[in-house]
Amino acid sequence: MSRILVINPNSNDAVTAGLDQALAPLRLAGGPVIDCIGLAEGPHGIETQAHIETVALPLARLVAEEEPRTDAFVIACYGDPGIHVCREATKKPVFGIAESGVLTALSRGERFGVIAISGKSIRRHLRYLRQLALDVRLAGERPLDMSVAESASGADTLERMIAVGTDLRDRDGADVVIMGCAGMAKHRAPLEDALGIPVIDPTQAAVTLAMGAIVFSAAHSG
Repeated sequence: MSRILVINPNSNDAVTAGLDQALAPLRLAGGPVIDCIGLAEGPHGIETQAHIETVALPLARLVAEEEPRTDAFVIACYGDPGIHVCREATKKPVFGIAESGVLTALSRGERFGVIAISGKSIRRHLRYLRQLALDVRLAGERPLDMSVAESASGADTLERMIAVGTDLRDRDGADVVIMGCAGMAKHRAPLEDALGIPVIDPTQAAVTLAMGAIVFSAAHSG
């Protein structure tokens, strides 16, 4: 049976558990196994450029170790840390949730908005969007001003996400919203209900693309 490995680059077990729960609907009978693991040596949250840089090589080593029993990888952090070095470490497809989330959003709307963890992360996200040549479709990005840990388990997280998502919709003109952190995963459905526009969980988006890649590879093998 094929396997997708979803790697949370931080060491926060609550974030990894939230990812696992959010991906439950994608565990289909006869479909690939979807495993979620954290990076033991990672920080408690990926919140700075230094965090992005420090997890890149450990992620690549983990990908290389897991390659023999894995058909596709997902790096479950909205900065797509280590995505290029991980792709060098394996012949299997590696999906970043930021790239996957944006590509999925573009299939659902004309202009997308992003809910960021903090204002400090927005500059990194904008730089990455420019590298992907996808910034022209960005309506706006607004921060929660929370930590990764708070976004995963904070009592007021959803209320704050609704407020920020409303500004993205009404002030910035976004017709689809991306949750810009893997720790927000459990809030997708209630947020979409509150906003009345599509809300993309980028980890679900990346895993869906990984499933498609596995099916495509199987159809064209031999």
